[in-house]
Amino acid sequence: MALGKLQKVLISESLDPCCREILQAAGLRVQEKPGLSKEELLREIRDCDGLIVRSATKVTAEVLEAAERLQVVGRAGTGVDNVDVEAATRKGVLVMNTPTGNSLSAAELTCGMILCLARQIPQAAASMKEGKWDRKKYMGMELNGKTLAVLGLGRIGREVATRMQAFGMKTIGYDPIITPDVSATFGVEQLPLEQIWPRCDFITVHTPLLPSTTGLLNDSTFAKCRRGVQVVNCARGGIVDEGALLRALQSGQCGGAALDVFTQEPPKDRDLVNHPNVISCPHLGASTREAQSRCGKEIAMQIVDMATGKGLTGVVNGQALSKAFAPQTKPWITLARALGTVLCTAGKQVQGSVQVCTLGTALKEAGSYLTPAVAMGMLAGGTQKEVTLVNATLLAQEAGLKVTTTHSDVAPEPDSSTGLVQVSLQGTPHQVTGTVQGSTPVLRQISGATFKQPAPLSGPVLIYRAKASDASALATLTGLLSKAGGQLLSYHSSSTVAGEQWSIAGLSAPLSNLGELKPRVTEVFQLHL
Repeated sequence: MALGKLQKVLISESLDPCCREILQAAGLRVQEKPGLSKEELLREIRDCDGLIVRSATKVTAEVLEAAERLQVVGRAGTGVDNVDVEAATRKGVLVMNTPTGNSLSAAELTCGMILCLARQIPQAAASMKEGKWDRKKYMGMELNGKTLAVLGLGRIGREVATRMQAFGMKTIGYDPIITPDVSATFGVEQLPLEQIWPRCDFITVHTPLLPSTTGLLNDSTFAKCRRGVQVVNCARGGIVDEGALLRALQSGQCGGAALDVFTQEPPKDRDLVNHPNVISCPHLGASTREAQSRCGKEIAMQIVDMATGKGLTGVVNGQALSKAFAPQTKPWITLARALGTVLCTAGKQVQGSVQVCTLGTALKEAGSYLTPAVAMGMLAGGTQKEVTLVNATLLAQEAGLKVTTTHSDVAPEPDSSTGLVQVSLQGTPHQVTGTVQGSTPVLRQISGATFKQPAPLSGPVLIYRAKASDASALATLTGLLSKAGGQLLSYHSSSTVAGEQWSIAGLSAPLSNLGELKPRVTEVFQLHL
């Protein structure tokens, strides 16, 4: 993926005009074409570098395959379940979203839904429009003293909880990631789900749609709830089993439901929508002027930052790539990729287990972005069309390459302050160790041999192993360079191991023929790092 080379962006849904204006001000060509059919999208996406969507556009594997130049899919909103993230990752396409853009709007709609359920406001308003005056029919309940269960305590869930606490509601909840200590700071008591069902008067869900959350509310869980429990889903269709919800409504086990989202949108089965105790909206969670402006502005700015090399935010996949923008981490990523390439070439294999060991406190958190960089280097000479920091880990797994990471706070001198990266091909003697000097990646060791002076790993390099007592290899190399009109830019040799030493030569350009050199060395290979 050629970062900083974005030229054309397609906006396939209606967004605030500020989105287009920000992109155009940065010099990007923008096409706004909302409401495209699948066939039209497949045609339009072919020559686009970026695609911006809301929730209606389905970015499938087929769409991604048709997008020959696509580098980034930007979701102006929170969830990305309309994007095939795995297919995007495999192709090296970055997926980003705006997780904070519509949080307040979605939270406010949820609070409004809870109020509507408690007082049957939509039903009463519809009755008035029919000319009726049914004061007794629409008897409601106070929220004060009632228990609200918030399932999912991220940005939206916690905003809902704090707002409903103002109505005197007791808030309990569940989240597999947020700790009970953290949720306690915003007034939510975390409990296991089995303890939540029988305690709550209202349930609101704020989780992503995952295999583990699909059908979170189902026949079994409804049976454990208090009779007449009220349910709100302004998150994703499918979290609440719609068939189970309808059965619970019909039996009275569920007293009412407020739905902004459905498994199929718009819903073809109208039984839920038409039930008298159901309040429904056509997926309006983010439909406020403020949220649309915020999401449009945020996704445009994120794509401009990516195009200009300023940085990456809101990344759903390829988190390692976001580190590639930071000046302090960029040379380490370059080093890890180079070490992967050297190891793969020296070891003459791509499959197997590779151990990446970071040494030194400065690299304590570096494994997350150095591991895909090593995988990228290992796969660089393979048959894959393009290996990037976005797809390297996935492609490595598919190629039979397992890359694992360990860390030690202690690094040997003279690299104790900067750190070292050591990459080993397990089950073989092949191991490479490098560091960064200034901003230059350098090689310190290869297969037990230490370089007297660290060898730069950049540009065209020629690496060979030969008898330490035979200096003819270097003379032959300089002769080949002279014939080819090239230059020897640098030369570094290692310590002697079993009578042999490694040499690394930095060249002005790769040599086309190594035939004269091969008889004088044990092994030799060229790389462009």
